[in-house]
Amino acid sequence: MSEYTPQNEEAEDELYEHYAFTAEKGQSPLRIDKYLMNFVENATRSKIQAAAKSGNIFVNGVAVKSNYKVKGNDVIKVLFAHPPYENLLVGENIPIDIVYEDDDLLVVNKPAGMVVHPGHGNYSGTLINALIYHFDNLPENSSGRPGLVHRIDKDTSGLLVVAKTEEAMAYLSLQFAEKTSEREYVAIVWGNVEEEEGTVEGNIGRHPKNRLQNTVFFGDDEDKGKPAVTHYKVIERLGYVTLVSCKLETGRTHQIRVHMKHIGHTLFNDERYGGERILKGTTFTKYKQFVDNCFKILPRQALHAKTLGFEHPRTKEFMRFNTDIPEDMQQCIAKWQHYVKHQEFE
Repeated sequence: MSEYTPQNEEAEDELYEHYAFTAEKGQSPLRIDKYLMNFVENATRSKIQAAAKSGNIFVNGVAVKSNYKVKGNDVIKVLFAHPPYENLLVGENIPIDIVYEDDDLLVVNKPAGMVVHPGHGNYSGTLINALIYHFDNLPENSSGRPGLVHRIDKDTSGLLVVAKTEEAMAYLSLQFAEKTSEREYVAIVWGNVEEEEGTVEGNIGRHPKNRLQNTVFFGDDEDKGKPAVTHYKVIERLGYVTLVSCKLETGRTHQIRVHMKHIGHTLFNDERYGGERILKGTTFTKYKQFVDNCFKILPRQALHAKTLGFEHPRTKEFMRFNTDIPEDMQQCIAKWQHYVKHQEFE
C-alpha cells in the first residue's frame, strides 16, 4: 500500500484531491466501494472499483482496495492525477436569459436542467461556462466561482443575481449573509398543507448516511447542521398536492426541499428526496396513470425561484424582480386543477 503524500512537492505525479469524507463515529463496517456509492454523485460501483485499483482511494493516508471496510472516523480521500474539473473553467457559447443588466450586475432567469457551476459529473453546459463566455473579468466569489453570489439547484428554475465587479460581489454577498435579500419560491408539494401559512425552523446539514441529501438535525444533534428558516404560505389547494410560496430567511443547500419534507410535504417529483413516488392519493390505477402523466410533463422537482430582491450595490435602491412560473410547472398545475374539479377528496 502506498502512502498519500500530496505535500511532497518533489513527487513526480502530483495527485489532486477530488473528494474528502470523514466516516461517522458510529459507522458500521462497510466495503468502501459500497460506501462511496452514497457519497459520490453520478458514480458507478465499477468506476469506484477502478479508482481503487489505480490506487486513487486513500483511507487515513494509505491507498486501499475496493474491499476495504470503512470504519467510524476513517478519513477517506479520492485523488486523481488531474485537477478537479470544476477548476478548469472554460467559456461556452450558451444562451443566457438576462432579465436585467447594468455595469455592476445582471439578473438571470435560469432554466431547469442547467447546472449553476461545474462539479460532480457536470463539467460543461453550466451557467458559469456561459457567463465566462459572455462576460470578461467577472469577480470570483470565496469559492473561486466567477460572478456567483448564490446558487439554485440544477432542476430548480428561476432567478439568480450575478456580480460583475468586486464591489458588487462583496455588497451583494453581504446581503445574502445578513438575510436582507428577498427570495421567494413557488413549489408544488405532496399533501394538503393544513395551515394557511407557517414557518419551518430546523438546522440543516449533510445526511449522515446519504451524502447526496441534506436533512434536519434537532435535539442533541442540532449542532451537526446550520440554522435555517423557511416561511411558507398556501397559494392553492389541489387535493392531494398543494401549491405553496416559500420565502427563504437563510440559504442552505436544498433548504426548501429539506424543510418541506421535514414537515411531511415533500416536493412533487423530487427524486432525491422521495417525491417521485405517489405519497398521497388513492390506489386506483387511473390515479396512478394521472400522476405518471404529471411526472412526464414536469420531469423534475416542482420548484421555481420566482422573486428576487436586493439593494443595488451602487445606487442603494432596493430592486425586486419577478418571473413567470415556467411552462412545465404551469401545465402540471393545470392538470391538478382539472383533476380536483372532477374528484372527491377525503
